[in-house]
Amino acid sequence: MPLAIETTRLAKRFGRTTALHGIDLAVEQGAVFGLIGPNGAGKTTLMRVLLDLIRPSSGRAAVLGREPRGAGPALRREIGFLPGELRLEGRISGHELLRHYARISGRVAPAAVDVLAERLGLDLGRQVRTLSKGNKQKLGLVQAFMHRPRLLVLDEPTSGLDPLVQQEFLAMVREARELGQTVFLSSHVLSEIQQAADTVAILRAGRVVTVSDVESLRLTAIRRVRVGIADATAQQLQTALAAIPNVTELAFTELGGSDGDGTRMTARVEGGIDPFLKAIARFTVNDLVAEEPDLEESVLRLYNTDASDGDEAGAR
Repeated sequence: MPLAIETTRLAKRFGRTTALHGIDLAVEQGAVFGLIGPNGAGKTTLMRVLLDLIRPSSGRAAVLGREPRGAGPALRREIGFLPGELRLEGRISGHELLRHYARISGRVAPAAVDVLAERLGLDLGRQVRTLSKGNKQKLGLVQAFMHRPRLLVLDEPTSGLDPLVQQEFLAMVREARELGQTVFLSSHVLSEIQQAADTVAILRAGRVVTVSDVESLRLTAIRRVRVGIADATAQQLQTALAAIPNVTELAFTELGGSDGDGTRMTARVEGGIDPFLKAIARFTVNDLVAEEPDLEESVLRLYNTDASDGDEAGAR
């Protein structure tokens, strides 16, 4: 499948600070690709390089099959961009500002702007300077989506939005994918990426820690389980689980009484849960609760691997 974005050993240095360390990425056309990392990981720098807002120090980037540096306005009209630090001021109305952007981005379908504004709950008649941070973010989303670009590049797109509008934004992303558009978005909120993206790249200190589809990431995630066992002691359960390395933080409460015999157990299971279930299957299980895998805990663990802390300062 053709690639919407491809980078090869892409690096960016600001003086003595290296913001990107040889980034290799491949984003297929029609995919939703999430870029996640803590503040200072290099997410914004990478997006700016892809859009030719800043130039790479070394390496190569291709966007929609073209090198950003030489493609000029023709390529930019095929991209919808929402910057992470959106600054909108002026005494003009939202309608007037979007008409200005439409002259730059190219043809906008009739009523497209009004439909998007209604979905996001945005009053386009108000002066831009009077809008709250959240409403300015909505205005930025409308200008990114309104011309139905082949590629959407969205840097922290839900910043300042209330939960209901965030859900509407996620619906817009799903619809863009169905229309064949590519979405490249960054966030430090894992749940947002989890709901929106097909593939996730985890960035830390300007390096790609891992690239994975969301389902594979879930399979390596951490979950908490609570189990009630009718016919086993804490010692018996501990022995049964001793050989399973992905089960930790075991805690037991032994119950007494004629109608409460047995043991309650809690545990932390990393990755696949099948070995844990097979180990307790020899006993009588009264109840079992397995929480939704904690992707955030798993990703935070990945943040602390492989990358050098010394290079993080100054990256965006």
